[in-house]
Amino acid sequence: MSFPDPTSESAPVPPLAARLDGLLFFPVTPYGPDGGVDEEVFRAHVRQGVEAGAGAVFACCGTGEFHALSPGEFRRCVAAAVEEVAGRVPVVAGAGYGTALAVEFARLAEEAGADGLLVLPPYLLTPSQEGLLAHYRALAAATDLDLVVYQRDNAVLTPETVVELAAVPNVIGLKDGLGDLDLMQRIVSAVRTARPDDPFRYFNGLPTAELTVPAYRGVGVRLYSSAAFCFAPEVALAFHRALDADGADGVGDAGGAGAATVTRLLDGFFRPLVELRNKRPGYAVSLVKAGVRLRGLDVGGVRPPLTEPSAAHVAELAALMEHGRRLVGAAEPTGGTGAA
Repeated sequence: MSFPDPTSESAPVPPLAARLDGLLFFPVTPYGPDGGVDEEVFRAHVRQGVEAGAGAVFACCGTGEFHALSPGEFRRCVAAAVEEVAGRVPVVAGAGYGTALAVEFARLAEEAGADGLLVLPPYLLTPSQEGLLAHYRALAAATDLDLVVYQRDNAVLTPETVVELAAVPNVIGLKDGLGDLDLMQRIVSAVRTARPDDPFRYFNGLPTAELTVPAYRGVGVRLYSSAAFCFAPEVALAFHRALDADGADGVGDAGGAGAATVTRLLDGFFRPLVELRNKRPGYAVSLVKAGVRLRGLDVGGVRPPLTEPSAAHVAELAALMEHGRRLVGAAEPTGGTGAA
């Protein structure tokens, strides 16, 4: 899918909801030897991911350690992503904490040129549905950017609340990191019933989302974030292509080549990756960074309170990455590719 050049005054850019397509890339945030953000490595990571085929860049979100970044670091990274992408795909930035800080991060993202925001759960407390609505409405009113609300942890929404959110003009979607398919089906049904002409978007945001993509597609959730794309782009892209190879759902024709690829990669790569990821808290981020380093791009470690993977687990990841490339018939990388 191609869109007009966003720098051209005669060709308006389509709304973000229409531009979000393909594999959603969540780059890590690199740190140098001094512990500070390494902007040049970050630029390389983003650039290589887009060149590899990412459909959108979600900068400074969960995988990008939003929680660990200062406002200044956040703005630098978002601006760098915008410059490197140069309008080829959308750039969505994270925003979170309480309402006042979320508004501040939203304004920084807007100043940096982002196309939208992924709104992370509020800090610490468990709010009521009315409180969540007030939070998201206040944030939406404070920015011209489009918002995707991230449901997980202490921000779990009822179908009725999502219908209310869908009525906010610049709230364009819901990313689910909870994994309750019964709730998601009820949310999709409620919004579809109340707002049949609303192009509200839904995203599978579970860690290693590929493992649950077939189930989510069954309830109408087609978009998903791919952390694996950061370090195993050949595998992530082969899986994504295979989903649609045999028809609308990609897994409907049990005898088709696409369905066979999906099954092969689920069993041989994504399930083992999830089992490795679940061996220690925080591996949804630190293991991804280890994978990017294994591909030759020195993105450094993670900031506390996250911790680094053990040497044994990194060795398991390296073997799994090599096996994944064999499964898709990809050549062994020569190093220095990052997300390429």
